[in-house]
Amino acid sequence: MTGFFIKKAFFDGWDNLFALVAFNAGYLLLALVFIVVPPVLGAGDALSLIALCLGVLALGVWHSLTAYAVDGIADYKSTGFQEFFSRIGEAWKPGIAFGLLCLLVIFSFMVGIPFYLGMKSFIGLFLASLLFWVNLTLVLASQYFLPLAARRGGSLRRNARVAFTLLLDNLGFSFFLLLYNTVTLVLSVALAFLAPGFAGLALASADAVKLRLKKYNWLEGKDPSMRKQRVPWVELLEEEKDLVGERTLKGMIFPWKEGK
Repeated sequence: MTGFFIKKAFFDGWDNLFALVAFNAGYLLLALVFIVVPPVLGAGDALSLIALCLGVLALGVWHSLTAYAVDGIADYKSTGFQEFFSRIGEAWKPGIAFGLLCLLVIFSFMVGIPFYLGMKSFIGLFLASLLFWVNLTLVLASQYFLPLAARRGGSLRRNARVAFTLLLDNLGFSFFLLLYNTVTLVLSVALAFLAPGFAGLALASADAVKLRLKKYNWLEGKDPSMRKQRVPWVELLEEEKDLVGERTLKGMIFPWKEGK
């Protein structure tokens, strides 16, 4: 399943590259306005901090809108700004929640953990370690939160609960997804975060949630004794593999020459 996820995420991103670039331009613009400009204009530490917090919340909402927009890509549909802005009513609350979570994690890593380490005691080391693992758990679960909200709807609490369930039930894949997203961001530096960028992360998470939910659709209604069987990923992904199809480098770059 993991190998197919990589293939699907890559080709979904390639087929919708211009949409990802457009969405990523929004991330860059918000970061410029809220995070870069205030210190450059000499706003002062307090105002710069307020602008930073507002910027993180704005980026959280934008990331939520992107997650809602690219959800259709995971189902092999096209997307654009019409789809993007039509989901504002659904996406802004999960986006605020996601932004607040980002602020909490940033504060923990920049202030909380250094503070506890500065105590230079066993208690301080224990609290710093505990805070680190709590935040890592939140980061891992957050990879599923917005795609679940976009795909399934429902309340924030319900989607948060399902996100933690997916994390605990797919721990190895969740760490792999975090690694995949980290590598994606590192590679995005070369393209100034225009591609694949944060929109690419949103798309990868949408693909991950879609594919992982197939497991639970398969388990639904089965006898408890049968739930211990190995998940038949080959059969579950057969239709998805047909939809992605066989792709070549030549066909990706010169699709009109494919088959010649």
